[in-house]
Parts: sequence; structure tokens; C-alpha cells
Amino acid sequence: MPDNHADEPEEIAIAALSYIAADSVLLPRFLSLTGITISEIRSAAAEPGFLGGVLAFVLAHEPTLMDFSAQSGIAPERVVKAARHLPGGRDEWDRQP
Repeated sequence: MPDNHADEPEEIAIAALSYIAADSVLLPRFLSLTGITISEIRSAAAEPGFLGGVLAFVLAHEPTLMDFSAQSGIAPERVVKAARHLPGGRDEWDRQP
């Protein structure tokens, strides 16, 4: 039986990227931390690890996570779970010594 939620981590990360892109404070910070330009976001989003990095960015600052959750209707726990299922997400941080 197929998993109806298989795309959910990517969908949550895309929602988070849209949230970041719409915020005049977060977007420059995100671009600065990632080293990409606004014109590179679309191609970067196709790279392994980018969407996990988007969620890692949101998760790194609790007020950002809470605001994203409130605006998107996605519970913080679902954001954490999604990050664990994407390359570059929190599961890789959790395995660090």
C-alpha cells in the first residue's frame, strides 16, 4: 500500500521556503547563511540537502519555527519530523558526536 504522506517532508520544506522568501528579515539572513543568491534559489531547491537545510534554518530559531507554524498551520512537531526525513535535515545533526 503506498504511503500517502511520502511527499509531506518536501511539501513542508517548500512551505517553509515560501515563508522565508516572503519575510523581509528572514530572506536576507537565509541567503547570507547559505551563500546563495535569490536567483539561485530555484536551482538550489533541486539539490539534495537544500530542503533539509531550509527546515534546519527554521528549526534553529524557536520564534521563527513558532511563527512559521502559526502562519502555515503546520504543527512544530511535524516540521521536526519532516526535517528528519530529508537529506541535510535534523537527523544528520542528531548523529553528530
